[in-house]
Amino acid sequence: MARPVWTGVLSFGLVTVPVSLYTATDSHTVRFHQLERGTSDRVRNKRVNERTGEEVEFSDIVKGFEVGSGEYVVVEPDELEQISPGRSRTIDVSGFVDLSEVDPIFFDKTYYLGPKGKEYTKIYGLLTKALEKSNRAGLAMFAMRGKEYLTAVRAENGLLELHTMHFADEVRDPRREIDNLPTGDARYSGQELGTAEQLIDMLAVDWNPEDYHDTFEEQVRKLIEDKAAGREIAVSQGPPAEATNVVDLMDALRRSLEAARGPDAEDARGGEGGKGGEGGRRATGRGPAPKSVRRTPKATGGTKSTSAASASAKKPAAGKEDLSALTKAELYRRATEYDIAHRSTMTRDELQDAVRKAGRRLRTAS
Repeated sequence: MARPVWTGVLSFGLVTVPVSLYTATDSHTVRFHQLERGTSDRVRNKRVNERTGEEVEFSDIVKGFEVGSGEYVVVEPDELEQISPGRSRTIDVSGFVDLSEVDPIFFDKTYYLGPKGKEYTKIYGLLTKALEKSNRAGLAMFAMRGKEYLTAVRAENGLLELHTMHFADEVRDPRREIDNLPTGDARYSGQELGTAEQLIDMLAVDWNPEDYHDTFEEQVRKLIEDKAAGREIAVSQGPPAEATNVVDLMDALRRSLEAARGPDAEDARGGEGGKGGEGGRRATGRGPAPKSVRRTPKATGGTKSTSAASASAKKPAAGKEDLSALTKAELYRRATEYDIAHRSTMTRDELQDAVRKAGRRLRTAS
């Protein structure tokens, strides 16, 4: 079991419950050491005086705030320690806010809150249930590791979560940061809007986080594997993305709909203006995308991973199995077993097609 990063009391009104705080997420970033080229010698960073070039001991370093060119207000570590907000012993909820009123941009890092002992599970469960039913979050100021946070305590699936939040002055105004944002004067036709909404409906999917992977991390690890095994590294580069020409917007939307309906659908340009027929009907509900949906692959200018040994006879054959019943995550695992190149950049339909072909080749070879 994980160790808590903080223990204390969650308080609202006259109700208190001892809780423990746990980190909710992990970063899987591949970390490298710095080496001198041609050697395995580590490169270390040193703190040096930029005027003399001499190394400075850590104990001789103070913080300085620049108030003018070359002029600083010097602050000693113990002076900061005196005003630092001490470690909070209590998460004291000052009020409850409707979650629908909180813009997600204010949420920063997520922690899990658990009861400190079995004897506190009843009051913990009561608070969790009440927050879930009300769709509200408790707001509290909270200090940890020498920093003060605005936090929100909310409930999800029988669990309390604590989110650290940005203060209002930390959120940038997009109108000041981004040029050429559309205004209410933007001109588009009702037909263009309706077609765009139809395309969004047809590409609607259920949220399943297992369907998504950090493909760059996978490619980096595969690159390291291949280099360690002495295999050749093949690098490919996709075409650059092209912006949609405003003049061709309607045509691009129509062609996107045709691609989304799949190869078996009738031409959206024919018939009742694309409204008739099984393949050309207008999507009106907001359900999951049909299994025949084919999404346009994302163009990328980055590198993809690499050549590897061909599929062996020990790998499972797809045969005449109905692959359409598999999720994208299951197809991705199957593609990994077949060692299909560039699988991390494929859509679900491309994965399905590649797995089917790999299974057919394997059966033919055997």
